[in-house]
Amino acid sequence: MLLSADQIEQYQRDGFVYPVSVMSTEEAVGLRGQLEAYEVAQGGRIPATQRARAFLLFKWLDDLIRDPRVLDPVEQLIGPNILCWSTIFWIKEVGSNSFVSWHQDNTYWGLSSRDVVTAWFALSDASVEAGCMRVLPGSHRGRALEHEDTYDDDNLLSRGQSIKDVDESRAVSMPLNAGEMSLHNYCLAHGSGPNLTDDRRIGVSMHFMPPQTRQVVGAWDCAALVRGEDRHGNFALTPAPERDFDPASMAFHEKASKALRDVLYAGAERNPQRL
Repeated sequence: MLLSADQIEQYQRDGFVYPVSVMSTEEAVGLRGQLEAYEVAQGGRIPATQRARAFLLFKWLDDLIRDPRVLDPVEQLIGPNILCWSTIFWIKEVGSNSFVSWHQDNTYWGLSSRDVVTAWFALSDASVEAGCMRVLPGSHRGRALEHEDTYDDDNLLSRGQSIKDVDESRAVSMPLNAGEMSLHNYCLAHGSGPNLTDDRRIGVSMHFMPPQTRQVVGAWDCAALVRGEDRHGNFALTPAPERDFDPASMAFHEKASKALRDVLYAGAERNPQRL
């Protein structure tokens, strides 16, 4: 599962690498089944309030952010001490117009480090037709690009934040099969189109950072220590749920979700509370 020297060089140069094999399709389908079984049991799609930091709610997701098959290549990029700041479900329903506008995550996450790595894991096939992620190679280097908030109802981003001018002729698509992940620097410009297939496109992003990172926008923030040690103490460490919807972890999730919203909507003209 380790990255090759060429893949590490590509990540440093272009800001991304894909596909990285994590598990078999069958194992990924099993994780998808656990998510969809919960949706069936509670009578509908996972609510917006549970899209982010759901590793505090689902034990299988907490296990995933600690899985060596995920963390070993991440360690090659940011070192042996790793915090997971958040996870986010990205679900595009069949026949929906859902999309993700071109954006850079570092512009609104309030994190001090440029070494944050997003691992985007496919629970279902994420083909070009299904609206897989697209990236602009090398855009993680240099200054942040200018964004504007659009608040488009079909945009899965919290504020519909969008880069004003994008040369899409440079874009690279990153299709994934279920059980694979891509890795990209969170300063990299990326986005994705609608799902044009007859199956849901389901993925989860996991956001990893070195412990010396600080939260510079919010007054309080948290993260899961998933490998190594944290000698800096810049984030409150999250509890690991012993089972799905563990009461202690659920209470922490409520506080963690509010803190995340406070960061994402800092300075926004509107607060539609999408996360």
